[in-house]
Amino acid sequence: MEEQIKNIFEKQGGVMRTKELSEHGIYYRKLRTLIEEGKVEKIRYGYYQWQDDKAFSEASLVAALFPEGILCMETALLYYDYTDRTPDAWHIAVDNRSGRTQFYIEHPKVRPHFVQQNRLDIGKSEGEVDGIKVNIYDRERVICDCLRHVNRMDGEIFNEAIKRYVRDPKKNVAQLMEYAKKLGVENKVRRTVAIWL
Repeated sequence: MEEQIKNIFEKQGGVMRTKELSEHGIYYRKLRTLIEEGKVEKIRYGYYQWQDDKAFSEASLVAALFPEGILCMETALLYYDYTDRTPDAWHIAVDNRSGRTQFYIEHPKVRPHFVQQNRLDIGKSEGEVDGIKVNIYDRERVICDCLRHVNRMDGEIFNEAIKRYVRDPKKNVAQLMEYAKKLGVENKVRRTVAIWL
């Protein structure tokens, strides 16, 4: 029985909601027993994670807790190898109408970036972190966001990101300019990136 439940959790990326548990026939009494035995941990209200020697990654938690979130800024820079620094939190772009309190969690540490709805999906793509499918901004959107928030970024991280983007054979300059127009950073792109291209 325990092995079956573990397999159900694994198919869901290691994290399940109360509703999903019920749909699989895992009700409160069984869930409470699993928690007492240390097999399952409640990670926040209505969300549970399977615990074993190969505990599931933070990526699975972020994907489960914030399914609409999009990895952005320093987290996306690391994904594309535009920085060597691991961020102190998962940077995720979310709708600016999202409730703020859901992001007040100890683990994993997340840093939400509240984005206007009409800009949220620009450059949204899919990636994989630790074997987990995640929403992530593409290279061009990440560079545009760095230019928009240059004053709030570490200068060294910013400069390295621009240099690595320019050297990246997968870059798409036409796409970069298209996003830059939509996001209001066209002049910054011309001044900062275009001179290197």
